[in-house]
Amino acid sequence: MNVKLLGIYLNDHLAGSNAGYELARRAERENQGNAVGHYLATFVKELEQERAVLEQVMRSLEVSRNDLKQGLAWVMERLGRLKLNGYLASYSPLSRMMELEALCVAVKGKRCLWTLLERLARTEPRLAGFDFGALIARSQAQHQTLDLLRLQAADTAFVKATLPAGSSTPVETGAR
Repeated sequence: MNVKLLGIYLNDHLAGSNAGYELARRAERENQGNAVGHYLATFVKELEQERAVLEQVMRSLEVSRNDLKQGLAWVMERLGRLKLNGYLASYSPLSRMMELEALCVAVKGKRCLWTLLERLARTEPRLAGFDFGALIARSQAQHQTLDLLRLQAADTAFVKATLPAGSSTPVETGAR
């Protein structure tokens, strides 16, 4: 196994994890009191746990953390906030939809990571103690929920429907 190349890959995913975490935290703050905010409160905690697993994987493989990549990911996430959203100085329904879409893409990438590590664990004893199957299943469930919330946010942004309030489980709208 080429640990040098795997280390680059893992650091890329750690940087993405950190950027996704910051995005999810910000979106949670902007959506307090609605279904998006309620779900993201749970999602953020799951991201923290998953980042800790990724860091444990890196330690198990003796892969060093690339602080430059982590810093660049932080800067890129902040720059991503500067996009035009149709509102001059406030959060927009388009912002919510785009953030959820970005989180959907990030979760798909994370599932690719866990799937690859599960495959490598078949032959790499240092990865044998991790439950990548559970992480894959979690990422599938996360994607399903985020995608439903994204569609509801699109309804809110583009057809002026209202977001469900107070529930951590999104309501099926039938708009697929």
